[in-house]
Amino acid sequence: MAPLISTIEIARPPEEVFAYATDPSRFAEWQHDVVRVRLLDNGQFTTSRRIRGAERTMSQQITVNDPPHRWAAQGIDGPIRPHATIAVEPIENGTRSRVTFTLDFEGHGLGVPLVPLVRRQARHEAPTSYQNLKQLLESNR
Repeated sequence: MAPLISTIEIARPPEEVFAYATDPSRFAEWQHDVVRVRLLDNGQFTTSRRIRGAERTMSQQITVNDPPHRWAAQGIDGPIRPHATIAVEPIENGTRSRVTFTLDFEGHGLGVPLVPLVRRQARHEAPTSYQNLKQLLESNR
């Protein structure tokens, strides 16, 4: 299946958007399903999310960190492993940003048959998170 791709424009410079959107410690501020994030060493972090009423914790590894252009992380454990990319490009002479989110999931073991369900939920909920990010950044002028 093709990854889920969403693009939004935010009325903030790329450096500000990138710094906020790619900071795992701020994910709970704009992603409503994030309960908590724990930063680890070597670009790893754990994210606890509320998924269908249950709390699930997964470990992720930052695989790309190219400020203020591109950031990526992938799940490194669990039955369903997310792969997320955030690309930020300047528009209007760098006063605004176009942000492209790419999200995909990989199933392992018991997670394989659950991937379509997780994708469907993400397709429905992720755009709300992206709008939350936009509103937060644009209201903090």
